[in-house]
Amino acid sequence: MTAESVETEPMWLVAANVVRWRRYGDGGQEFRPGTKAYRGGTKVYVVSTYGGMAHEDVTTIGRGRGSGRWITIDTGSRHLHTFRAQLVYSPTVLRRASEFWVPSPAREGAEEPAALLERLAAAYRDSHYRTPHPTPCLCHTCLVTPG
Repeated sequence: MTAESVETEPMWLVAANVVRWRRYGDGGQEFRPGTKAYRGGTKVYVVSTYGGMAHEDVTTIGRGRGSGRWITIDTGSRHLHTFRAQLVYSPTVLRRASEFWVPSPAREGAEEPAALLERLAAAYRDSHYRTPHPTPCLCHTCLVTPG
């Protein structure tokens, strides 16, 4: 029996989406869609964080921009939004996640880090560039903030 044929139990993971547009360049005056690895709006699963770096970078699993295949890559948490707990059934994601994430039997095991990452990612988006936003601005913060 191979490791791939073993049935895996669903596990709670932190899911998030890649921002549609991110600020880029000198002073963040330019915009790029998504990230180099992910298209804007792609759902990713956060399987590891770097607490010693204040969770600025996270390890994610998602469908890659070019090939559409599942990839595991580190990305800046500021490029993600709408962190939430999600019960995952996909065998590919579960197999990759088992290398990083200790499965939690309860939803709360994923809700707590999701809430923390949502707060930190918003703060990192706001503080990364210390210059005013261009007009008009397409960054995630400006698109979701009314007014």
